[in-house]
Amino acid sequence: MNFNKAEFFKSFGEFKQLPQSDRTEIAFAGRSNVGKSSLINKIFNRKSLARVSSVPGKTATINFYSLENIFIVDLPGYGYAKVAKSEKQRWAGLIDGYFNADRRLELTFLLIDMRHPPSKDDLMMIDFLIETEQPFVIVLTKSDKLSKKQQNERLDGFMKEIPCAEDIKFIPFSSQTGEGVEEIRSIIEEISSD
Repeated sequence: MNFNKAEFFKSFGEFKQLPQSDRTEIAFAGRSNVGKSSLINKIFNRKSLARVSSVPGKTATINFYSLENIFIVDLPGYGYAKVAKSEKQRWAGLIDGYFNADRRLELTFLLIDMRHPPSKDDLMMIDFLIETEQPFVIVLTKSDKLSKKQQNERLDGFMKEIPCAEDIKFIPFSSQTGEGVEEIRSIIEEISSD
């Protein structure tokens, strides 16, 4: 699979605008400013395919990227406090609508900042994915900000903080060092070849 060939397909601001699901989809979810855009750019070997912003809550749409026979779906970040209530409701509607629709969603990469315990919103998302039996992998972003010892301490912490942690795959990831990129790519390739 040639990850350099990924292209931006389209953005959707409301659930009813989403196209019919005609191919395998892999979603990326996580709280605002967790590094979804940076991760997507790193996977595709591009600097600005997904727009990176230092302002949390910038991705307010569902963004579809086309990669050979699949869609990579970048969901709006959740849990950003400084957004109007109406905007939060629109985001929630987008995310809920996406997950509850009859789509060909094969896997969700759920991004969590490795430096901190999961937020209340992260835990709600994990519970939702478990309850709805959606397959998911947790990507621990910003791993380069921690020493190896701190990384191991946080991994031990996640085992206690996250429900069913022993049954979940965790991938430490850094957009700076590239840690985790190949593992994420190989999971995407495996799904696209099914």
